[in-house]
Amino acid sequence: MSKKVGVSHEEMALPYYQFFTRPLAEVPAEKLAVLAAGPSPVRAVPFEDRNLFLKGEEKDFCQIGYGVAEDGTAFVCNETYMPGVTTEMMDWWFPWHSVGSDLRYKIWDPEDHYFARADNCAYVCDPAVPMREKTWGVNHYIMEDVGPGPDFLKLCFKSPADFGYDAPDTAHGQSMVCAIGEGGCPAAMTHVWAPYKDGILFRSRFWIGYALVEGAYRKILPEGARVPDVVPKGLFAHNIKEFTNLAAILPELYKEFGSQPL
Repeated sequence: MSKKVGVSHEEMALPYYQFFTRPLAEVPAEKLAVLAAGPSPVRAVPFEDRNLFLKGEEKDFCQIGYGVAEDGTAFVCNETYMPGVTTEMMDWWFPWHSVGSDLRYKIWDPEDHYFARADNCAYVCDPAVPMREKTWGVNHYIMEDVGPGPDFLKLCFKSPADFGYDAPDTAHGQSMVCAIGEGGCPAAMTHVWAPYKDGILFRSRFWIGYALVEGAYRKILPEGARVPDVVPKGLFAHNIKEFTNLAAILPELYKEFGSQPL
């Protein structure tokens, strides 16, 4: 078992510190089997066709797994069934953990998360901004470990339209966040969630090797270059771990703190 990240005495005094002290939820065996099996023989939906993912029309592509595409870019795909979680809870989670104490990010994955800080707290905390829009145009400065050690990342969240998506089907409760990451290995990211059974189905896609350049989303790998297999493998391992744990704590966390100001 990995060692948990450090916390301050001030963090220990916060009412949600209890979530940090709990053992992490166990990742389902079938997810660990996918991780151990190695790169998926089926590639993810291409970034250029990402609207197929948003619409749920990419069933011929990878749904759960990771790998490297023919052009050298890499991908990570995951789906997490979250019983007892609602779309409203997840809408709240993304802005909530980006403001206030660093502990909010740490309880998501106490072994790998150090901090996540929004660069426009006034906007995030403004009650006039709809919860689903509180990430739009906001950058999160993050420190986390997805395998090789703690690393700094800037996640530039966008509105769905600015990310090149058609409008999500909010009439049926679907919601989403999308961002372009700036760091050692730039990537595009989208999480989409909607009601499913007695909770939500949370679907994730990462396209590694893409960046926002002069207002356009582009592949930035040099011709002939290839993202090492260890990169998407580490991100997949981290993703199945953090969202399994979030699914376990979010209903109770939201019940206690969801009605309070961010």
